[in-house]
Amino acid sequence: MFVHATCVALRTGKRWRAMLLRGPSGAGKSDLALRLIEAGGRLVADDQTHVAKIGRALIATPPPALTGMIEARGVGILTLPRGQLLARAPVVLLVDLVGPGRIERLPEPMHETLQGVELPRLDLAPFEASSVAKLRLALARISAA
Repeated sequence: MFVHATCVALRTGKRWRAMLLRGPSGAGKSDLALRLIEAGGRLVADDQTHVAKIGRALIATPPPALTGMIEARGVGILTLPRGQLLARAPVVLLVDLVGPGRIERLPEPMHETLQGVELPRLDLAPFEASSVAKLRLALARISAA
């Protein structure tokens, strides 16, 4: 199944764990992905991500035609070096990109089922300076659970 989302993985402990960044065109998926990659993350897929349930996990992979590519708005389509890519990663978080006025101060935990796998979900304003730090903290909380 293909989803309209950008997938980036961050290392938590010894493992890479991925998040799907979802939102309409122009919401900031690729921009946030570039900042996560700059902070040590790895791109799995930009804009379109293939997800499949394998065992109890949801595994993300890039569409073959888009492997290694990311759109940098105003610059164009870029091909990232291999060291900034992952061919596959388990998805552990769904992130819906929203405007800053739509973020609850202390939200109740949210979950969503995708391909039969229940995942935590959060809303995030992608252009806030703290967005990368917030995602690192969210993944650390998931990994500790």
